[in-house]
Amino acid sequence: MNVNIHDSWKSHLQPEFEKSYFKDLVSFVKEEYSKCQCFPPGNQIFNAFEHCHFNDVKVVIIGQDPYHDNSQAHGLCFSVNDGIKHPPSLINIFKEIEKDLGIPYPKSGNLLRWADQGVLLLNATLTVRAHEAGSHQNKGWETFTDAVIKIISEEKNNVIFLLWGGYAKQKAKLIDIKKHKILQSGHPSPLSANRGLWFGNKHFSKTNFLLEQAFLKPVSW
Repeated sequence: MNVNIHDSWKSHLQPEFEKSYFKDLVSFVKEEYSKCQCFPPGNQIFNAFEHCHFNDVKVVIIGQDPYHDNSQAHGLCFSVNDGIKHPPSLINIFKEIEKDLGIPYPKSGNLLRWADQGVLLLNATLTVRAHEAGSHQNKGWETFTDAVIKIISEEKNNVIFLLWGGYAKQKAKLIDIKKHKILQSGHPSPLSANRGLWFGNKHFSKTNFLLEQAFLKPVSW
């Protein structure tokens, strides 16, 4: 099956594309996009992979679902298009970066600048029906993105996985901790952040410290 994903990922993920669950998933997604408004736009479903090539992956951030309101989602977890109001979780991410590293709060919530530095911004589910949160869950995307995490764990070294919140923490079992580092905290959503489970985790400075320890270039957050 020909999936429009960056060539650097194709050889690693081709076995998944041939599996029956993925073929069923493709059929479901095509039907949903033909019948309903869905996000992100079809040509941006694999945007995280387009901007963060397999050989460049050094950090993985795991989200759950794409944003489901107009013009927000563009294929990277937590990220929104330029000029779009920042959602609450993204606001708290930027506040923590400001507190942790002294980097001023940015105007744009577009995180392509992270992806281009080797940060894979991976949602567990890569599509959603407009204004219906979770509408494309349990259709096969999670099987595919779990496979992505396992392949990164098996075929790469010294990757830092940032697992924020209970859902992301469940992915820890897919990661070989002898080869990789995991940083865990509460989710940046207001519900979690206001209970003291997000702010002060210093994940951004800790990530850069671990990258430098592995002789890798730190991320310009």
